[in-house]
Amino acid sequence: MEDVVEPEKKRTRGPGTASKFAASQPRAPVRTTVPPTQGQTAAPKLPKKTGLRCSTAVATVLKNQKPGPAAPAQKPGTAAPPKLEGKKPSKRPAWDLKGQLCDLNAELKCCREKTRTLDQENQQLRDQLREAQQQATDLGAERRTLEGELSRVRAQAEQGQQELGNLSAHVLELEERLSTQESLVEELQKEQLGLQEERRGLATRLEEQEKRLQASEAALSGSQAEVASLRKETAAQVALLAERGERLHWLEMERRRLHNQLQELKGNIRVFCRVRPVLPGEPTPPPGFLLFPSGPGGPSDPSTHVSLFRSDERRGTLSGVPAAPTRYDFSFDRVFPPGSGQDEVFEEIAMLVQSALDGYPVCIFAYGQTGSGKTFTMEGGPGEDPQMEGLIPRALRHLFSVAQELSSQGWTYSFVASYVEIYNETVRDLLATGTRKGQGGDCEIRRVGPGSEELTVTNARYVPVSCEGEVEALLHLARQNRAVARTAQNERSSRSHSVFQLQISGEHAGRGLQCGAPLNLVDLAGSERLDPGLAFGPGERERLRETQAINSSLSTLGLVIMALSNKESHVPYRNSKLTYLLQNSLGGSAKMLMFVNISPLEENASESLNSLRFASKVNQCVIGTAQANRK
Repeated sequence: MEDVVEPEKKRTRGPGTASKFAASQPRAPVRTTVPPTQGQTAAPKLPKKTGLRCSTAVATVLKNQKPGPAAPAQKPGTAAPPKLEGKKPSKRPAWDLKGQLCDLNAELKCCREKTRTLDQENQQLRDQLREAQQQATDLGAERRTLEGELSRVRAQAEQGQQELGNLSAHVLELEERLSTQESLVEELQKEQLGLQEERRGLATRLEEQEKRLQASEAALSGSQAEVASLRKETAAQVALLAERGERLHWLEMERRRLHNQLQELKGNIRVFCRVRPVLPGEPTPPPGFLLFPSGPGGPSDPSTHVSLFRSDERRGTLSGVPAAPTRYDFSFDRVFPPGSGQDEVFEEIAMLVQSALDGYPVCIFAYGQTGSGKTFTMEGGPGEDPQMEGLIPRALRHLFSVAQELSSQGWTYSFVASYVEIYNETVRDLLATGTRKGQGGDCEIRRVGPGSEELTVTNARYVPVSCEGEVEALLHLARQNRAVARTAQNERSSRSHSVFQLQISGEHAGRGLQCGAPLNLVDLAGSERLDPGLAFGPGERERLRETQAINSSLSTLGLVIMALSNKESHVPYRNSKLTYLLQNSLGGSAKMLMFVNISPLEENASESLNSLRFASKVNQCVIGTAQANRK
C-alpha cells in the first residue's frame, strides 16, 4: 500500500508526472495487505492545485467504480460519494491500478480542459461585469453632476427671481422717494422765499441791535466801574466776616473756659440731695422729720441745707420721759425738697452736661437706698409724660440741641451710647438682644489697645445715636432687660449698678480741632445695710452676698474719691468693677456730681442718715482742675 501511495504524491506535482510514474514502475501486479474479502482499494489522493471542479470530477469517477463483493458497510453519518454521470468507462479489474490511474489521468485532463474553458468564460463574464460596473459608476457620477447643476440652476433661478422682486420693490421705493423729494423741493423753495423775507427783516433788526449794543457798551463801562467798587466792598465784607468768625471762635473758646471756670468754682465734685415725695399708700411722716432751711438770700434762694430729726427710743431721761429727737444737719451744693420737679433738677445740671461737649469727662451718680427715687431721677417715671422724663433723656436732648447750634460754627459731633449693669461684680449688657438677652458673665472691661487709657466693655453693644427717638428705644430695651433680671434674681435691678455711657466726639474741620469725652449717668445699687438679726436661709444668703458686693463697691467708690482728693499716688480703681469702668471719669480731668436720694419716711431714717453721711464726706472732697480732652 505504501508503494502505491508514494507515486500518487509525486503525481500531484505536475501534469507529466503520470507518464514518468508508469515508466519507472514494473508492470507486475502489486500485492496488497488487504484481505481478499474486502476487495476495495483506497482511493488515490487528488492533486491539491486542481480546485473545486477537479475534486468534483474525481469524486464522480470514483463513484462510477463498482465496489468489490466484500466492501465494508459505510459508517453512519458519512455521506455517500456522488455517482458519476455520463458514459461509464470499461470495467477494469481491481488489481489493475495502473489502468485505473490512466483512466483517472485521462478524466483529469478532460476536467482540466473543461475547467480552463469555464475559467475563460468566467474571466470574460467578469470583464463584462467590470465594464458594466464602470459604466454604471460613470453614469451615476454623471447623474449626480447633472443633478448638482440642476439644483444650482434652480437656486440661481430662485435668486434671480428674488433679486427681480427686490429690484421691483426698490424701483417702487425710488419712485415714492422721488415723488417725496419733488414735493420737498417745492416746500423748500417756498421756505427759501420765506427765509429771504425773514433775512431782510433780521437785517433791519440787526441794525437796530447794533445801535442798542453801542448804547449798552457805554452803560457797561459805567457798570464795570461800579462792579469794581462792589468787589472792593465785598472783599472788605469777607475780611470783616473772617475777622468776626475769628472773634466768634475766640468767644466760643472763652465761653468754654469761663464755663469750665464756673463749674470749677462750684466744685469738680458736687453733691445734690433730693428727697422724694410720699407715695400713695405710704404713712405720712411726722411734722418736722425733715427740714429744708432757706438759703442766705431768703426763701427765694435755693436751699442747700437739710436737717433730719431722729428719736432714739433707747435713750430717755431719769424721770422716764423720752429724750428729745436728735437733729442732724447737712450741707450740700443744692437740696431739692419733695416738691421739686424733674425739669428743676435738670436745669441745675444742664451746664455740667454741656461740659461733656467741651471735652471734659462728666460723671453723675444717683446714690441712696432702694426705693429712694434713684431710677426715677435717672430714667424717669412710667408712661410718656414729658414732665416725668429723667436725666438721661433730658441730657441727650440738651446735647443734641447744643450740637446743632454749634454746627453753624463748623463743629460736628457724633454720639455712641452703651448701657451696662454691674451685679455681684459681674458686668452685663442691658442692650443685648437675641440669644444674649438676659445672660451675663461674658462682658469684661478691657483697654482699647496697648498703651491706651481708654476702656471698653467687651461683647457689649455700642450704638450710635443722633435723635431722641433712638435714645428712648435704648432705654426701653434696657428697662425690659432689667425687668426680666429682677423677676429671676429677687429684685436684681435694685441690687445692681446701672451705667449709661455716652461717648462724645467733636471735630472742627476748618481749624483742625478735635475733642472727645464720655458722659456717664450711673444709677447705683441700694445702699441699705443687712439686718444683723435676720435668719440666714437660702434667700437671705443670696441677699447677704448681694449686700456685701454692693457695700464693697460703694466703699471702694468712697476710697477712690478720697484718694483723688488727697492726691495719693495709688488710687484703688481695680478694687471694684464700678470704679475700674469709671476711672477715666473720676480723675483730675473729670467733673463729678452725686445725687443722694433719701426717703421721706421715718421708718427709713437710719438708712437716710447713712446716705447723708456718705454724701457729706464726698462733698468735702476737692479734686484738681479739670482739663479738656482736646487734640
